Amino acid sequence: MSTSQTFIAHLIELRSRLLHSVIALVLVFICLFPWASDLYALLAQPLLAKLPKGGQMIATDVTTPFFVPMKVALMAAFLISLPYILYQVWRFVAPGLYEHEKRWIFPMVTASLLLFFCGMAFAYFAVFPVVFGFITASAPQGVAVMTDIDKYLSFVLTMFVAFGITFQVPVAVVVLVKMGFVTVAKLKEIRRYVFVGAFVIGAIFTPPDVVSQFMLAIPLWLLYEAGIVVAGWMAAGSKKPAEAESE
Repeated sequence: MSTSQTFIAHLIELRSRLLHSVIALVLVFICLFPWASDLYALLAQPLLAKLPKGGQMIATDVTTPFFVPMKVALMAAFLISLPYILYQVWRFVAPGLYEHEKRWIFPMVTASLLLFFCGMAFAYFAVFPVVFGFITASAPQGVAVMTDIDKYLSFVLTMFVAFGITFQVPVAVVVLVKMGFVTVAKLKEIRRYVFVGAFVIGAIFTPPDVVSQFMLAIPLWLLYEAGIVVAGWMAAGSKKPAEAESE
């Protein structure tokens, strides 16, 4: 098979994988469409639970009450279909990988996906109640807290991404060690700087209250330590076969 034929075959395969992914996303979105408003109500529950009695959220644009729940339904559809989308990506790239690459890339991708979901869950169940409790309690006397639903969605998505990326730290540490960019000893040596950097990141990506900053910084630091432990195990495990071969 010539180079041009191979390239065309790859393009056809890529189109097929993309088409399968888009169809999966659209089908899930269609299934979630009737419950779009309920999904937004579920997403807004952490704030609604902290509002004073009679408090509510508002919509300042004419089309916001329709489009914002649709955005939430689309986001939920993407998260639900993400494992299948990643499976299609894997089917496309796997034939070009060596066996040893397949053995560690697939577990890393799976762990990354699970950790991202864990980060989102941690933000929703642990961080949001604290943050929104602080915000509503800090409102001056006579000021009614009524957040626009579109701005609330933007804030929530930012927090989800921040905590989802934060929970990728163990995977990033293991990948860096696996690819030889850094050693476990070096990671242990710079842990004090990572500790300080975690609080800097917490101050940047969370509201200006100490509790929420700690709730991002402490998990970030602990996940870094967990990544060092896992990378150390993997390094020790890779040495044993090499030692056995040398004998």
